[in-house]
Amino acid sequence: MTEQIIPDVELASDVAVAETVEMTEPAVNYSEKTLAELIRLFEELAGNEERMKMSKDAEAIKSAFYKRLQREKAEAGIVVEQVAALENEESEVEDKEEDTVSENPFAEIERGFKELYNAYKKERAEYNRQLEKEREQNLAMKEAIIADLKALLEKQEDVNATFPEFREIQNRWRAVGPVPAQNYRNLNETYQLYVEQFYDMVKINRELRDLDFKKNLEAKEEFCALAEKLAEDENVIEAFRELQKLHEQWKEYGPVAKEFREQIWERFKAATAVVNKRYQAHFEGLKEQHAENLARKTALCEKVEEIAEREVTDSNQWNAFSKEIEDIQKEWRTIGFASKKENQKVYDRFRAACDRFFGRKREFYTEYKDSINANLEKKIAICEQAEALKTSTDWKKTTEQLIDLQKQWKEIGTVPRKKSEQLWKRFRAACDEFFAERDKNAKPENDFYGNLKAKQRLIEEIKEYELKNDSSDAEALKAFQARWNEIGFVPFKEKDNVAQAYKSALAEKFPHQGRPGQRRGNSRPARPQLSEKERLIQKYHALEQDIVTYENNIGFFAMSKNAEPLIRQMQERIDAAKAELKALAEQVKALNETENN
Repeated sequence: MTEQIIPDVELASDVAVAETVEMTEPAVNYSEKTLAELIRLFEELAGNEERMKMSKDAEAIKSAFYKRLQREKAEAGIVVEQVAALENEESEVEDKEEDTVSENPFAEIERGFKELYNAYKKERAEYNRQLEKEREQNLAMKEAIIADLKALLEKQEDVNATFPEFREIQNRWRAVGPVPAQNYRNLNETYQLYVEQFYDMVKINRELRDLDFKKNLEAKEEFCALAEKLAEDENVIEAFRELQKLHEQWKEYGPVAKEFREQIWERFKAATAVVNKRYQAHFEGLKEQHAENLARKTALCEKVEEIAEREVTDSNQWNAFSKEIEDIQKEWRTIGFASKKENQKVYDRFRAACDRFFGRKREFYTEYKDSINANLEKKIAICEQAEALKTSTDWKKTTEQLIDLQKQWKEIGTVPRKKSEQLWKRFRAACDEFFAERDKNAKPENDFYGNLKAKQRLIEEIKEYELKNDSSDAEALKAFQARWNEIGFVPFKEKDNVAQAYKSALAEKFPHQGRPGQRRGNSRPARPQLSEKERLIQKYHALEQDIVTYENNIGFFAMSKNAEPLIRQMQERIDAAKAELKALAEQVKALNETENN
């Protein structure tokens, strides 16, 4: 029987192999590369000995280069800073100058790439012209060989004389390289037809014919073994390509003995079918994987888009959301390709969402920079006012003015971190100088150091008080609080420490103050219920002490770096406590009016 390659197997021509190559994914994800990396990759490709066979990579690099260039040109209107620089801008904003963007920073990059690409394109065109010229020459040579074979069949000479000539024609045919794809099938079928006619029609010596059949069978058995080995190759794509080469070589060999023709062909066809099925299954699996990758990447796009639209009010939130997006970007890089049709689209969507978030972040820090510079000017002005007042001897008026300046200071927002500690020390030094001099010159009725000693003695009394576990404890607490409030001011530098010591002593000795009905252990009886007015007053004093503590904390925080969030938190607590104090005062006033009526 005549051996033929079935249609779904015969992909041996140059066109078929090329189409197979195009079905593979690129070895490198060029869309993730920078302009400099893409140029370097193209230079490496241009120097590769196999560069004429790497046109797909060349075009992929070119496409990625111009897409990247277009995006960066569009972004060139805004000064683009690294994410790390944006996150550190809060600490370095007063020392940092923005880089200057040239009028056309991409022209030289684009020109250099064009020169590389055009040189490669010119070389590739010349290579293709030479290749096509060689194929045309090969076509002419094979057509001449077929003509010689046809002439040989028409000879009426002895087979012993024609058979060596036939062998020489076969060797010449195998030695000739590829021909144009459009001529391949017809040329090969014509050659095979004449070869079979030579064996079947010419009355050659049986011994020589059987010897030739035997050699052909041995060669084709080797092809079968190689095809069967390819069926086990883990690299499905490479196995499929090698199979096409085996089919080309199979066709170049003549027939085997009739009793072996069907058997050897079925064996070769069976091995071919296994490779083809694995090849088809590979691409079916790729389709499923591409669909799964697209779904995962789409979900990440939605996450970033949601983050990009969030309302953000401070740098802590920006940093937290930036970390979320960085984690999402890391996850994105672990996901493989989507389909060719969707991969670039989903990447562009993801990049746009990221760019939108970081664009908003840049705008925030630009406004933040202006704000902290304005706050810096305000605090410098307050320092200058305090320094102008520090030598005043109008103790009362100046005290009120400095207290007012302290309030203003607390209301001013963040300043550059490097200036914060310096300004606070400057302001505190001016205040301390005034209050120290004031305390030295205090009149008897304003004996600040005497008041300090009185408060310290009261604190010791509180610590030494022995609980009775009855209603007298509540009365003692009220008495301690009343005596404390009757004592006047203490030296300015000591007010925070003594206030904190007082509050700690009360908390330790009367842990359940303001919480009636609780017991210490299982034996302490419930404390008597305070009146509404007493409860409000007690709460009012507790809030006053809280405010003192918060203000003291702000002073300590200002001495540390990276303390702006804590200072802001303390200020928020102070503002909330002051608002609550005002409300409590109104309630107490209303109760007093009710009692007087």
